[in-house]
Amino acid sequence: MSYPIDQKLVIAIASSALFDLSDSHKVFMEQGVEEYRKYQELHIDVTLAKGVAFAFIKKLLSLNEIFKDEQPIEVVLLSRNSPETGLRVFRSIQHYGLDITRAGFFSGRAPYKYLPAYNATLFLSANEQDVRAACNCGFAAGRVLESKMEENEGDELRIAFDFDGVVANDDAERVFQEEGIEAFYSTEQSNAQTPLQPGLLADLFSKIAALQHLEQIRKENHPHYKRVINTAIVTARNAPAHERLVNTLKNWGVDVDEVFFLGGIDKFRILNIMRPHIFFDDQLGHLSHLTNMLAVHIPLGIKNL
Repeated sequence: MSYPIDQKLVIAIASSALFDLSDSHKVFMEQGVEEYRKYQELHIDVTLAKGVAFAFIKKLLSLNEIFKDEQPIEVVLLSRNSPETGLRVFRSIQHYGLDITRAGFFSGRAPYKYLPAYNATLFLSANEQDVRAACNCGFAAGRVLESKMEENEGDELRIAFDFDGVVANDDAERVFQEEGIEAFYSTEQSNAQTPLQPGLLADLFSKIAALQHLEQIRKENHPHYKRVINTAIVTARNAPAHERLVNTLKNWGVDVDEVFFLGGIDKFRILNIMRPHIFFDDQLGHLSHLTNMLAVHIPLGIKNL
């Protein structure tokens, strides 16, 4: 019987996002492939330091401990390492007790074309080139930026999204960029009941909402159960452009716990209080100073031309 990967929420992650490979990468860049191979073999039993996405991945995998029957989460390692040099990565995974058992090693090649084979809903990597190539092919991918978040950030798993160009497509953003704010407001008001088309992360957003539905069922059966997943949208939209966002999510049949319509207020003011375990935005300027959380750039759409 084949493994039911199509029934899981699958996150594909590069070793560069899961672990700190800065020392290894320096050897590769300065001394070449052969010295890199020797370095990894020599340090095979030296556990890699935790990378920028480590805390998020660990928290996400903990959902399998809550839903033991469903086991809804799968994390797959996709690495540019060769199988030989990738042994150190897997030993580090085992050292930290992460439930990651499936992987692909590509010996220097980009892994993104194999994302559908793993049913990956999201690909996380520190390699900007790989992420852009994946996004350009229509795959949901994000580049993790340098940041630091402690693992003991409470019991919740807090996941936050920008809206336009991330959860929804960037049609509305294009009007704003090309015609100005007044045209944007006019278009959004006249199309308030017309849902926007899904963006790259719409499927991820929907699958997280499905996990929250599992939590709701759990709470109905066990009143003392405390929900773990908290979702938020943090958007530069404000009234009168708010209705289309709400109606879009309603049309898709998905719920969100919190929505912040900021209208130009710095998103950091909200995110610094929320402290999400991961935040997705397609505008690099909104992410570059978020050093106390996992900030993920989605390099697609008009904001990234």
